[in-house]
Amino acid sequence: MTLPNDPLKEPVWKFRGYELRPSEFTTAMVHYYRAEIQRSNIWRNRLDATTNWAVISTGAALSFALASPDNHYGVIILTSLLVTLFLWIEARRYRYYELWSFRARLVETDFFAAMLVPPFSPHAEWAESLADSLLNPEFPISMLEAIGRRLRRNYIFIYFILGLAWVMKIYLHPTPALSWDDFIQRAALGSISGQTVFLAGIIFTGFMLLLALFTIRLGQTSGEVLPKFDFMDVEGDTTPLKRRTPLQRKRRQLLVWIITDKPDEIGKTIMSKMARGVTSLPGTGLYTHQPHTILMVAVTVTEVAELKAIVQNIDPNAFVVVNPARDIFGKGFQELKGEKQA
Repeated sequence: MTLPNDPLKEPVWKFRGYELRPSEFTTAMVHYYRAEIQRSNIWRNRLDATTNWAVISTGAALSFALASPDNHYGVIILTSLLVTLFLWIEARRYRYYELWSFRARLVETDFFAAMLVPPFSPHAEWAESLADSLLNPEFPISMLEAIGRRLRRNYIFIYFILGLAWVMKIYLHPTPALSWDDFIQRAALGSISGQTVFLAGIIFTGFMLLLALFTIRLGQTSGEVLPKFDFMDVEGDTTPLKRRTPLQRKRRQLLVWIITDKPDEIGKTIMSKMARGVTSLPGTGLYTHQPHTILMVAVTVTEVAELKAIVQNIDPNAFVVVNPARDIFGKGFQELKGEKQA
C-alpha cells in the first residue's frame, strides 16, 4: 500500500491522539488474520467432533442390532433420530465456521494476494466488506443450506448405512423372510404396525433426499474456499447468481444534505476530523425567503453518528437529510472506472 507524502510519517489511522502507521497497520492485519485462522480451525474441529459422534453412535447401534438374532432393530431407528440431532447441531456449528473462514478468506484474497501482484493494492471493497462483517456480524449461510451441505458431504452416507442395516435386520433375523408380507409383519414396532413403520421410513428417507437435492441450488456462500470475486459496477452486479456472497457486502453508503447558516465552520470540521469532502451549494427557503447554504457530504453508515454530532455542536438549528446511495465513486469510496469499449 502506498500513501501520499512520506509513508513513514503519514498515519493510516488516527483516534484521540493515537496514530497507526503503515507498518503497524500491516502487523495488526497479520495478527488479526492469525486470530481468524485459529478461530476457524477450532470450529472446524468442532464439526469433525459432531461427525465422529454420529459415526460412533452408528457403529455401536449396528454392532448391537446385528450381533443378536433377536428383534432389536428398534435401536437402529432410535440411532437414526440421534444422527438427525447430530446433523442439526453440526449445521449450526457449520454456520459459525463459515463466518470465521469467510473473514479469513477476505484477508487472503484482497490483502495478502494484493501484495504479490501489481498494482499491489487491495480491492476498493475488501475493507468495507470486512468492516461490515465485524460491525454487523451475520451468518453468511442459512440454516437450511448448512443442513443440506452437511447432509450431502457426510450424513447421507450414514443414513444409507442405517437404512441398509434396518432392511437386513428385518429380512435376516431370526431367519430369512419368506415373503413380502412376512417382511412387513416383522417391521412392526410394538403396537405400531409394520406398514406404518415401513411407510414412515420411506417418508423420512424421501424427505432427506429431497432436502439434499433442493439445497444444492442455494449458494449464499461457496464454502471453505472462496474465489476472487468481481464486484458490482455501474450497470449492476456482473457476478453469477451463485457467486453473490457476503464478500460483496459493504457498509451502506449515504448522501447527507446539511442546510445551515454556518457552512464554513461545519465544512472545515468535517474535512479535518472525518477526512470527507464537502460540497457547498446555495439555497433559499421558500417559506422564509432567507438564503441558506446546503452542504453535500458522502459518507458510510458508520460515519453518520459522528457527522450528526459535528453539526449539532456547531449549528443545532441546522436541517440534516440523510439519503441512501446505491454506489459512490471517487476518492475515499469505490474507484471510478470507465466501461471498456469494444
